[in-house]
Amino acid sequence: MNNCEADCLKRQSQPINQDKLLSEHISYLIENSPFYRQMFTRLHLSAADISSCADLVKLPTTTKADLEDNEEQFLSIAEHDIADICLTSGTTGRPVTFYQSRADLERLAINEEFAFRLAGITCHDRVLIAAAIDRCFMAGLAYFLGLQRIGAGVIRSGSSAIGVLAQLVQRFRPSALVGVPTFFLALAAQLRSTGVDAAACGVQRLICIGEPVRSHDFSLSALGQRLQLLWQAQVYGTYASTEMATTFCDCEHGRGGHVNSALMVVEILDEQGQRVADGTAGEVVATPLQVTGMPLLRFRTGDIACKYSDPCVCGVSGIRLGPVIGRKDQMLKYRGTTVYPPAIFAALQQMDAVAAYYLEVFDDYALSDRIKVVVGCSDPSLTTQHIAEHLAARIRVKPEVVLEDIAVIRQKTTQEDKRKPVLFFDYRRQNL
Repeated sequence: MNNCEADCLKRQSQPINQDKLLSEHISYLIENSPFYRQMFTRLHLSAADISSCADLVKLPTTTKADLEDNEEQFLSIAEHDIADICLTSGTTGRPVTFYQSRADLERLAINEEFAFRLAGITCHDRVLIAAAIDRCFMAGLAYFLGLQRIGAGVIRSGSSAIGVLAQLVQRFRPSALVGVPTFFLALAAQLRSTGVDAAACGVQRLICIGEPVRSHDFSLSALGQRLQLLWQAQVYGTYASTEMATTFCDCEHGRGGHVNSALMVVEILDEQGQRVADGTAGEVVATPLQVTGMPLLRFRTGDIACKYSDPCVCGVSGIRLGPVIGRKDQMLKYRGTTVYPPAIFAALQQMDAVAAYYLEVFDDYALSDRIKVVVGCSDPSLTTQHIAEHLAARIRVKPEVVLEDIAVIRQKTTQEDKRKPVLFFDYRRQNL
């Protein structure tokens, strides 16, 4: 990183008056957002009542159901000021439309510039975006805008056919890839099938989205380690969502995802809606600042993670977010033990012979879920008993394991309207 780029990152990470930015955000909501104006009126509150981040606890949270049921009530700009229309992926419900102003697009670019600079991207890099840049998704657009601010070269491949991506990697030799980590595994396998070693392709950084690549102690997970070995590249984890319009990204030290504090207020709440201490797991609740099109307040992401405020070795100030443990609505109860699907997936990723998998859950039993793990293996000697015992040794849960053809599993988990593989299928009655 040259001096100019280092200074830019330092400026963006300087302590800012977040209380002032929040106050401006609240005033904007009351004046322009029908949903939040009605909420403040109903609670007999004014902008003056929320003068600091500590005051946010006076307000209720906003849920995905609120967005799905009152979408147009969140729109805070005139129709002619809409510059871009985004759709959520609808992974956990009906896709929600997000309208962005031109100011929102600039904010998005600033956010992604901050994240990419944390990952060491400079104007000398050539970056392949292997993430959805079509179908009104925000992700690919955001990455492109951020990389343009840095001045990096961009290959806008999107998440197209893996054979096409393999050709692009060989032809244009990008120094960094942005995409879903399990997709990078498949890309390395595709290259290998044509006699090409992924490690020889010149990729120096893998910026991973949509799936965690670190464990709770910040060490690389089995998936992260495998990527690092296959590509001989530095692995960076990120966390973001369309609703937040803000990214948490690892720095080179990998001690949690940094966020630009001028763009986000982060709370971690327990089951009772109370804030928890640093290092304690809870639901991530986000208030994206400086959004004008569809601004949100105390949005419940449904994701479980820990927050950290101690200084990072890299010198960037502000809070960091640990790896996402799982989704609140995907928590599994098994014979007195609580487990989240990502823990099961991480254990499976430790087994080299496991090539594909997904998880099904049913509520056949009182006070306990029935968990079925469907696995595709490249080693015919690997039995269901071996896999079940491996899972039990690592997560204290011994679910039902079923072996299935790898191609059949991939056909089920790869869905055209999703940005990443669908690995969790919830058949519990309360979710039907």
